[in-house]
Amino acid sequence: MGRRTWKKRSYGHKIGSENLEKLSRYILKKTGIKVLSVYVFSTENFKRSKEEVDYLMSLFTKKFKRDAQKYQKENIKVIFSGRKNPLNEEVLKTMDEIAEMTKNNTGGILNFCLNYGGHAEIIDATIQLAKDLKENKITEQDIDEELFAQYLYQNLPPIDFLIRTSGEYRISNFMLWQASYAEFYFPKTYFPDFNNEEFDKAILEYTKRDRRFGGIDYEKTNH
Repeated sequence: MGRRTWKKRSYGHKIGSENLEKLSRYILKKTGIKVLSVYVFSTENFKRSKEEVDYLMSLFTKKFKRDAQKYQKENIKVIFSGRKNPLNEEVLKTMDEIAEMTKNNTGGILNFCLNYGGHAEIIDATIQLAKDLKENKITEQDIDEELFAQYLYQNLPPIDFLIRTSGEYRISNFMLWQASYAEFYFPKTYFPDFNNEEFDKAILEYTKRDRRFGGIDYEKTNH
């Protein structure tokens, strides 16, 4: 029974990764959205079985290498958010290679959140900020929300629209700082089946909402 469950999960990961590559290119090239952040592996996911974690790390390496030229051709800039430790050297090397290859692209930003956690990001940002404060690189008077955002893994615009698939009604520690005023959408569709048409449905729902920021109309930032 356990082995059968593992096969189902590994198959889901594989199909999901294939869907992500197609969907991300559609979103960034066809919809006008400029920044797309995707949650591919959380800090908590390392608690899963070694077999599953090893499979995922191998899948990431293969997919990043295989898809690098596609993102380059589409003029998409690929970046990564998350902690490097304890990712293995092969994964880190592949991440660095695709980031370097696409760093000058201007057709949209694809942010892979890998070994990522919202709590971890805020803690890591705070540690680095405290270090700069101690070294007199900044002063207490310099510290505000805009400065703090620059200490996050990536200095990206706030999230406008956050989609959590699979019928789950939680965001699972995803981009807590950036999602403070995001609109949320919780489709029951599992991610491997969340295709271009499902995304278009989500965007249609988003366009019907009246967004407000502290009672003031909030300008969309395409993230």
